[in-house]
Amino acid sequence: MKKKLGLALAAALAIGLVLAGCGKKESSAVDTKDDGKMMTVTVYDDLANYQGTQGGWFGKLVKDKFNMKLNIIAPNVAGGGSTLFDTRSAAGNLGNLIITGSGSGRAKRLIKSGLIVDMTPYAKNMKYITKYKAATEELNKIADQKSGIWGVPSGVSTASPTEPSEGNDPTFGPYIRWDLYKQVGYPKLKTLSDLLPVLKEMQDKARQQTGDKKIYAMSLFKDWDGNMMNNAKQPTTFYGYDEMGFVLAKADGSDYQSITQSNGEYEKALQFFNKANQMGLVDPESSTQNYDTMYAKYQQGKVLFSFWPWLGQAAYNTDKNKEAGRGFEIAPVQDMKIFSYGATPNGGSTFIAVGSKAKNKARLVKFINWLYSPEGVYASSAQTNGSAGIKGLTWKLVNGKPTLTDFGNKVFFGGGANVPKNYGGGAYKDGVAALNYPTESVQDIDPNTGYAYNANMWPSTLAKNTTPLDKDWSAHMGGAKTTMDYLKKNNKILVAPGASYVQPDEESQVSTLRGQIKTQIVNSSWKMVYAKSDSEFNSLFKQMQTTVNGLDYAKVLKVDMQNAKDQQKARVAITKEYKNRE
Repeated sequence: MKKKLGLALAAALAIGLVLAGCGKKESSAVDTKDDGKMMTVTVYDDLANYQGTQGGWFGKLVKDKFNMKLNIIAPNVAGGGSTLFDTRSAAGNLGNLIITGSGSGRAKRLIKSGLIVDMTPYAKNMKYITKYKAATEELNKIADQKSGIWGVPSGVSTASPTEPSEGNDPTFGPYIRWDLYKQVGYPKLKTLSDLLPVLKEMQDKARQQTGDKKIYAMSLFKDWDGNMMNNAKQPTTFYGYDEMGFVLAKADGSDYQSITQSNGEYEKALQFFNKANQMGLVDPESSTQNYDTMYAKYQQGKVLFSFWPWLGQAAYNTDKNKEAGRGFEIAPVQDMKIFSYGATPNGGSTFIAVGSKAKNKARLVKFINWLYSPEGVYASSAQTNGSAGIKGLTWKLVNGKPTLTDFGNKVFFGGGANVPKNYGGGAYKDGVAALNYPTESVQDIDPNTGYAYNANMWPSTLAKNTTPLDKDWSAHMGGAKTTMDYLKKNNKILVAPGASYVQPDEESQVSTLRGQIKTQIVNSSWKMVYAKSDSEFNSLFKQMQTTVNGLDYAKVLKVDMQNAKDQQKARVAITKEYKNRE
């Protein structure tokens, strides 16, 4: 689910922003009354991966508390792109609730066109919306508004922006099948390149043991390619970089690189995968399969390297496999400095708002307020972002400390379970919040328990990490309890302070050029992965440079470079601002 959230966030920022009838804000009388009747709420949601009526345990919870049904409209399901947004906007009714990105001028245009309303008249006594006043004011700055509550940003946090926003594992990292790494003798890994011959040994060992010649060290996919080949971006994150258009920007602001730069981080990543392919380590179906097909191969034990914890571990680290000593763990690459997203006190680049045509707006604001309450955080981001679910169903307090129930253990670590009828029935996974919208960071502390909303971070859960896999990994990683524990203690993580920076709207000419250029870069990148020799690889890289330069690459790169540097300014500013709040 995390991958879907990441993909949806990218899509929300990328989709078109044409709004028909952009005139003055709608002026309508404020009616704070509520008729109390059962209502179906249309939710336009750029993050959702499901379209239709919310069912299951979350659907029942919302119905019981608010007498509402959520009918989700999801561009991701309806074909992607901006068509659905543009069509509904032109009709003057995007939705009763709206979840979308604030960047590229979208928040400003939604307000100007009268598609969303100021929640201020309905927000009296809404303590959780008020709690994040700094975040709503930051959204106002982005939307060029001097006052009002036009929406509440996602991913708000009370933690320092220089603290990782992730839980026990970072978003990125080189994860390997630890059991096979053990069998080949735990070879030292000074650099990522040193991993390739080790993966070859691991692949040989796995094939020998199973008789399956279709086990590969690596398996790739094309689904998420954007400004660059997505899979090739991942190794750059192991050294502190993240993307901003065609730029790779280091988390601490110390370096900015064009992805077409000779001997740059992107070229090195492509060389890494090309060398792996020349060694016979890359699944030959990589260029034709989608994410789901690849994920199934991880579940079957057919892939040995993962560039995300939420891929390899989520697919393969079942209780059964871990008890047998099998599973993915982070590789101890000595020179890595993994990029980490810092906590965002002012929220992220998406927000939730109330549509101007909605009935019973006061009830909708109460619902939003609840989403940001401890109960709402536990319930609405369950599975999607690691929170513990409903108290009494998936977790309980034991001697004042949160602990998963037997049902909760089955849900999160036992492969799933069916929900009791009094909670809505059906499979637990089918009832999770289809909004896919993270309100408050689940790494934050619940003031009622003193512990994180994320059950994986509870002492009671960590105490269960006693499988042979857990013990062996910990013993060889200096006694670390978790991946994040290991990375922090060994100075192998680089946190990008959590600023609420969003990219400004770009000129149509730049967007047109970007579309042409990224097609060339992505296609060339895949060809480079499959190049049969170093000389062919080098020729393809130079050819790519020449082609994109002829498409006025410099013009687009200038925009991305400025955005990357402005983002760094925002990171410095939020760090100072947070210190002043303390």
